[in-house]
Amino acid sequence: MLFDVTRSELADIFGEDRIATLPAAAFPPFTARTEGARLLQTVGVPTGTLHLREPDEDTGRLPLLQDVVDPEDFEDASEDTGRWPVIGWLLNAHLALDPRSGTVHAFDADADTRQELHTDISSLIQVTLRFQRLLEEFTFSGDYGDEEAGFERLEREVERIRQETHSIDPLPFQDDETAWSVVGDEIASGQRFKGNSPGARSLHG
Repeated sequence: MLFDVTRSELADIFGEDRIATLPAAAFPPFTARTEGARLLQTVGVPTGTLHLREPDEDTGRLPLLQDVVDPEDFEDASEDTGRWPVIGWLLNAHLALDPRSGTVHAFDADADTRQELHTDISSLIQVTLRFQRLLEEFTFSGDYGDEEAGFERLEREVERIRQETHSIDPLPFQDDETAWSVVGDEIASGQRFKGNSPGARSLHG
Protein backbone atom coordinates (compact mmCIF):
# COMPACT_ATOMS: atom_id res chain seq x y z
CA MET A 1 0.00 0.00 0.00
CA LEU A 2 1.22 3.50 -0.83
CA PHE A 3 -0.77 5.02 2.04
CA ASP A 4 -1.46 3.69 5.51
CA VAL A 5 -5.26 3.72 5.59
CA THR A 6 -7.32 2.05 8.31
CA ARG A 7 -10.97 1.53 9.09
CA SER A 8 -10.53 2.99 12.56
CA GLU A 9 -9.15 6.24 11.13
CA LEU A 10 -12.16 6.67 8.87
CA ALA A 11 -14.58 5.75 11.65
CA ASP A 12 -13.00 8.26 14.05
CA ILE A 13 -13.46 11.06 11.50
CA PHE A 14 -16.76 10.23 9.81
CA GLY A 15 -18.47 7.62 11.98
CA GLU A 16 -19.28 4.07 10.94
CA ASP A 17 -22.51 5.09 9.20
CA ARG A 18 -20.62 7.34 6.77
CA ILE A 19 -18.27 4.63 5.46
CA ALA A 20 -19.21 2.67 2.34
CA THR A 21 -17.76 -0.77 1.64
CA LEU A 22 -18.18 -3.49 -0.97
CA PRO A 23 -18.78 -7.16 -0.10
CA ALA A 24 -16.28 -9.79 -1.25
CA ALA A 25 -19.01 -11.52 -3.25
CA ALA A 26 -19.43 -8.38 -5.38
CA PHE A 27 -16.05 -8.90 -7.04
CA PRO A 28 -15.26 -11.39 -9.80
CA PRO A 29 -13.47 -14.44 -8.33
CA PHE A 30 -10.14 -13.47 -9.88
CA THR A 31 -10.36 -10.02 -8.23
CA ALA A 32 -11.88 -10.67 -4.80
CA ARG A 33 -8.61 -11.57 -3.06
CA THR A 34 -6.51 -8.74 -4.47
CA GLU A 35 -5.28 -6.05 -2.10
CA GLY A 36 -7.48 -3.40 -3.72
CA ALA A 37 -10.64 -5.45 -3.32
CA ARG A 38 -9.67 -6.28 0.27
CA LEU A 39 -9.31 -2.60 1.17
CA LEU A 40 -12.72 -1.80 -0.30
CA GLN A 41 -14.20 -4.65 1.74
CA THR A 42 -12.52 -3.90 5.07
CA VAL A 43 -11.58 -0.20 5.10
CA GLY A 44 -14.04 1.36 2.67
CA VAL A 45 -14.35 5.02 1.67
CA PRO A 46 -16.21 7.96 3.22
CA THR A 47 -19.45 8.79 1.44
CA GLY A 48 -19.96 12.12 -0.29
CA THR A 49 -17.48 13.11 -2.99
CA LEU A 50 -16.82 9.58 -4.23
CA HIS A 51 -19.62 7.08 -4.81
CA LEU A 52 -19.06 3.33 -4.65
CA ARG A 53 -21.01 1.28 -7.17
CA GLU A 54 -23.93 -0.72 -5.82
CA PRO A 55 -23.73 -4.43 -6.73
CA ASP A 56 -26.46 -5.72 -9.02
CA GLU A 57 -29.60 -6.69 -7.06
CA ASP A 58 -30.00 -9.99 -8.91
CA THR A 59 -26.42 -11.23 -9.18
CA GLY A 60 -24.85 -9.43 -6.20
CA ARG A 61 -21.91 -8.58 -8.45
CA LEU A 62 -20.34 -5.34 -9.57
CA PRO A 63 -20.73 -4.61 -13.27
CA LEU A 64 -17.71 -5.16 -15.48
CA LEU A 65 -16.43 -2.24 -17.50
CA GLN A 66 -17.76 -3.80 -20.71
CA ASP A 67 -21.24 -3.69 -19.16
CA VAL A 68 -21.25 0.10 -18.81
CA VAL A 69 -19.02 1.41 -21.63
CA ASP A 70 -17.44 0.10 -24.83
CA PRO A 71 -13.73 -0.34 -24.02
CA GLU A 72 -12.90 -0.06 -27.73
CA ASP A 73 -13.94 3.59 -27.60
CA PHE A 74 -10.92 4.33 -25.41
CA GLU A 75 -7.41 4.63 -26.73
CA ASP A 76 -4.88 2.01 -25.60
CA ALA A 77 -7.49 -0.16 -23.88
CA SER A 78 -5.99 -3.63 -23.41
CA GLU A 79 -7.77 -6.86 -24.25
CA ASP A 80 -8.79 -7.56 -20.66
CA THR A 81 -9.92 -4.00 -19.83
CA GLY A 82 -13.57 -4.92 -20.37
CA ARG A 83 -13.37 -7.49 -17.57
CA TRP A 84 -12.28 -5.01 -14.92
CA PRO A 85 -14.90 -4.48 -12.17
CA VAL A 86 -16.45 -1.02 -11.94
CA ILE A 87 -16.06 0.02 -8.30
CA GLY A 88 -17.56 3.50 -8.33
CA TRP A 89 -17.81 6.84 -10.03
CA LEU A 90 -16.34 10.31 -9.66
CA LEU A 91 -17.78 13.29 -11.52
CA ASN A 92 -18.81 11.80 -14.90
CA ALA A 93 -16.31 8.94 -14.85
CA HIS A 94 -16.72 5.25 -14.07
CA LEU A 95 -13.91 4.01 -11.81
CA ALA A 96 -12.57 0.58 -12.72
CA LEU A 97 -10.03 -1.55 -10.84
CA ASP A 98 -7.30 -3.31 -12.80
CA PRO A 99 -6.93 -6.47 -10.70
CA ARG A 100 -3.47 -7.30 -12.05
CA SER A 101 -1.70 -4.01 -11.37
CA GLY A 102 -4.06 -2.71 -8.66
CA THR A 103 -4.42 0.63 -10.43
CA VAL A 104 -7.68 2.57 -10.60
CA HIS A 105 -8.74 4.00 -13.96
CA ALA A 106 -11.39 6.63 -14.71
CA PHE A 107 -13.45 6.17 -17.89
CA ASP A 108 -15.57 9.11 -19.05
CA ALA A 109 -17.87 7.81 -21.78
CA ASP A 110 -19.14 11.28 -22.71
CA ALA A 111 -15.65 12.57 -23.44
CA ASP A 112 -14.20 9.19 -24.56
CA THR A 113 -11.33 9.73 -22.14
CA ARG A 114 -9.50 7.30 -19.92
CA GLN A 115 -7.26 8.36 -17.04
CA GLU A 116 -4.98 6.26 -14.88
CA LEU A 117 -6.19 7.87 -11.67
CA HIS A 118 -4.56 6.00 -8.76
CA THR A 119 -1.62 3.66 -8.39
CA ASP A 120 -3.56 1.62 -5.84
CA ILE A 121 -6.77 1.64 -3.80
CA SER A 122 -5.05 3.06 -0.71
CA SER A 123 -4.40 6.21 -2.74
CA LEU A 124 -8.07 6.40 -3.74
CA ILE A 125 -9.13 6.08 -0.10
CA GLN A 126 -6.57 8.65 1.06
CA VAL A 127 -7.54 11.36 -1.43
CA THR A 128 -11.24 10.78 -0.78
CA LEU A 129 -10.67 10.94 2.97
CA ARG A 130 -8.70 14.18 2.83
CA PHE A 131 -11.05 16.04 0.52
CA GLN A 132 -14.15 14.85 2.36
CA ARG A 133 -12.65 15.83 5.68
CA LEU A 134 -11.80 19.30 4.34
CA LEU A 135 -15.38 19.73 3.12
CA GLU A 136 -16.80 18.76 6.49
CA GLU A 137 -14.38 20.62 8.78
CA PHE A 138 -13.33 23.80 6.98
CA THR A 139 -14.94 26.98 8.30
CA PHE A 140 -14.95 30.47 6.85
CA SER A 141 -14.81 33.28 9.37
CA GLY A 142 -18.36 34.38 8.59
CA ASP A 143 -17.21 37.99 8.28
CA TYR A 144 -17.85 39.25 4.75
CA GLY A 145 -14.68 41.33 4.83
CA ASP A 146 -12.62 38.22 5.57
CA GLU A 147 -14.17 36.09 2.84
CA GLU A 148 -11.24 36.60 0.46
CA ALA A 149 -8.80 35.53 3.17
CA GLY A 150 -10.97 32.47 3.79
CA PHE A 151 -10.81 31.43 0.15
CA GLU A 152 -7.04 31.94 0.14
CA ARG A 153 -6.78 29.66 3.17
CA LEU A 154 -9.06 27.11 1.50
CA GLU A 155 -6.98 27.17 -1.68
CA ARG A 156 -3.83 26.54 0.38
CA GLU A 157 -5.47 23.52 2.02
CA VAL A 158 -6.47 22.09 -1.36
CA GLU A 159 -2.97 22.69 -2.72
CA ARG A 160 -1.44 20.99 0.31
CA ILE A 161 -3.53 17.88 -0.37
CA ARG A 162 -2.42 17.94 -3.99
CA GLN A 163 1.27 18.32 -3.19
CA GLU A 164 1.38 15.78 -0.36
CA THR A 165 -0.50 13.24 -2.46
CA HIS A 166 1.64 13.91 -5.54
CA SER A 167 4.85 13.23 -3.62
CA ILE A 168 3.69 9.64 -3.03
CA ASP A 169 1.31 8.96 -5.93
CA PRO A 170 1.58 11.39 -8.88
CA LEU A 171 -1.47 10.01 -10.71
CA PRO A 172 -4.44 11.72 -8.96
CA PHE A 173 -3.08 15.20 -9.75
CA GLN A 174 -0.80 14.49 -12.68
CA ASP A 175 -2.35 17.39 -14.62
CA ASP A 176 -5.20 19.90 -14.43
CA GLU A 177 -7.60 17.58 -16.28
CA THR A 178 -7.77 14.63 -13.90
CA ALA A 179 -11.06 14.09 -12.11
CA TRP A 180 -9.47 14.87 -8.75
CA SER A 181 -7.90 18.09 -10.06
CA VAL A 182 -11.37 19.21 -11.14
CA VAL A 183 -12.83 18.27 -7.74
CA GLY A 184 -10.03 20.19 -6.02
CA ASP A 185 -10.75 23.28 -8.12
CA GLU A 186 -14.45 23.04 -7.27
CA ILE A 187 -13.71 22.75 -3.55
CA ALA A 188 -11.31 25.71 -3.68
CA SER A 189 -14.04 27.84 -5.29
CA GLY A 190 -16.56 26.90 -2.59
CA GLN A 191 -18.83 24.82 -4.84
CA ARG A 192 -18.88 21.53 -2.96
CA PHE A 193 -19.78 22.50 0.59
CA LYS A 194 -23.07 20.91 1.68
CA GLY A 195 -25.70 22.99 3.41
CA ASN A 196 -25.22 21.40 6.84
CA SER A 197 -21.40 21.67 6.86
CA PRO A 198 -19.55 24.38 8.82
CA GLY A 199 -18.09 25.73 5.57
CA ALA A 200 -21.50 26.11 3.93
CA ARG A 201 -23.08 27.68 7.01
CA SER A 202 -20.29 30.23 7.42
CA LEU A 203 -20.17 30.98 3.69
CA HIS A 204 -23.88 31.21 2.92
CA GLY A 205 -25.35 31.91 6.34
